[in-house]
Amino acid sequence: MPATPDPVRWRGVHHLALVTTDMDATVRFWHGVLDARLVATLAVPAFRHYFFEVGPGSTIAFFEYTDQELERFAKPAGVPYAKASQFDHLSLHLPDEDALHRLRDRLKAHGCEVTDVIDHGFLRSIYFSDPNGIALEASWWTTDPTGRPADHADGRLFADPDPVPAVRELRENGALAHTVATRLVDGVIEDLRREGVELDRPSG
Repeated sequence: MPATPDPVRWRGVHHLALVTTDMDATVRFWHGVLDARLVATLAVPAFRHYFFEVGPGSTIAFFEYTDQELERFAKPAGVPYAKASQFDHLSLHLPDEDALHRLRDRLKAHGCEVTDVIDHGFLRSIYFSDPNGIALEASWWTTDPTGRPADHADGRLFADPDPVPAVRELRENGALAHTVATRLVDGVIEDLRREGVELDRPSG
């Protein structure tokens, strides 16, 4: 069931753009270890941009910038870190428990550290990292909430005992009372100003 009367026709994630400082190692891990086929590449003087297929029409893409020093960090999934304020981890979808165990065995065979299977109730997962320190998860739905009407009163899937107001509105009224507006560049400009960088604001 669509969220609005005039639905956006989503078809999954086209690509999630991440950053690497070593595209060769990234190809060897994502294509070689994870078996996410390298399906497209492009390059301009400023960067490379490579795409790995994780499902029909869905890719994970990496930028490798030219002559740009980047401060790297690594963090586990679900652990807050000030430098990762907008991204925590990426979870890739698997079809069933067997596929989850086979991926875990494959990671271990390639010398990659990986957790045991973690049961989260409506999904089960394993956790690992890529060579860039990006926290990764592979999951399968034990109870798949997608592709069917959502029951916001179903405690198996909506388990927050004190949900945010938007969820209460959906549960009680079946719709949101209001949405929020966003701006295109102001947040970026504010972040840069904190680092001592001033940009000319576009006119108009």
